Amino acid sequence: MDVSNLVVDCDSHVMEPADLWERYIEPRYRDRAIRVIRDPADGMEVLLVDNQPLLRGTLGGLGGVDIDRRKLLTPGEVSYAEGCPPASYLPEERLRLLDSWQVDAGVLFPTVGILWDVADNGLASAYARAYNNWVNDFASRDSRRMIRIAHLALQDPEEALRELRRCLKLGFKGIFLAPETINGKRFSHRDFDPIWHECEEAGIPACLHVIVRFNRAPGLLGNFYQPGEFRAVYGFALGGFAQIVPAVMTMVADGLFDRFPRLKVLCVEAGCGWAPYIMDRMDEKHEHLGWTYPLEMKPSDYFRRNISVVAEPEERTIGTVMELMGEERVLWGSDFPHIDSTLEAPRLIRESAAHLSAERRRKLLGANAALVFPPD
Repeated sequence: MDVSNLVVDCDSHVMEPADLWERYIEPRYRDRAIRVIRDPADGMEVLLVDNQPLLRGTLGGLGGVDIDRRKLLTPGEVSYAEGCPPASYLPEERLRLLDSWQVDAGVLFPTVGILWDVADNGLASAYARAYNNWVNDFASRDSRRMIRIAHLALQDPEEALRELRRCLKLGFKGIFLAPETINGKRFSHRDFDPIWHECEEAGIPACLHVIVRFNRAPGLLGNFYQPGEFRAVYGFALGGFAQIVPAVMTMVADGLFDRFPRLKVLCVEAGCGWAPYIMDRMDEKHEHLGWTYPLEMKPSDYFRRNISVVAEPEERTIGTVMELMGEERVLWGSDFPHIDSTLEAPRLIRESAAHLSAERRRKLLGANAALVFPPD
């Protein structure tokens, strides 16, 4: 691959086949596999996790990039399968899509995998292993162009470390990191140090990616709307920022990057425009109150050294963020094939980058991705 003209989509998703976990999970957990069923009472589709309903009637809205959004959010209108474009679950179709976009590679994140969380450590780890095995098979068609990110159940750090090492041997290029505490522990907790050390040694990023929790509001979404009052524009617009920003701020404030100075963190699906503001905000407070928890550097220095952000295709502040955070710190992503994404993402990011210098365009579109994700 010619890195000088590389184009990499750093936020794309697979749509897991509805029977993935039934086929890939270990036999002892098969009766608790994630699956999609039809409720015999009303014919509605239901997503089951550990035999408990997680989502009902609007499973098509988990994908649906090429479908009328009104239909996707109407219960019973669009099935899960209908919301999955072929490129989201068939590797040969994904490669055709990348070719049509003139994109060299795409980073693969889960979809159903960003929804589930279960208290049973063994089951959580089994879910993660099953997904990793499937996505490894999916990407095996061309693993240079389909970049695998490992799903780890961090609630069991020892098993997560074993799974990370297994995935590294298979050629995975990063780990998926839900922006929430794990059993009340922040990422700086010593229990997770072996994970960060392994990521450092392998040169792979921890990818903070937006999640969906139907039983609670992650991050700072708060209680402005009561159940049944949810406003999609509010939730989707604030969701990424409200999750990613507190997660990455705690990493900085807790001194995680002092202990792991080579750890790479990629902030995905929250855009990029927030980063300079947070850098300035943290620096200002650090100047007056940094003595309460001393760090080796100013907060903004960790952003410039350890953290990268993924821009949305139509963001207008990309050039400013590259100026203030660093030219090597901004990448881009399509969020294909989710409900709030567009098939025009590659064209839109090229248009958004048109006013940048040729060098900054090159870095944004793909060269920075080559720095974040280690080459084979």
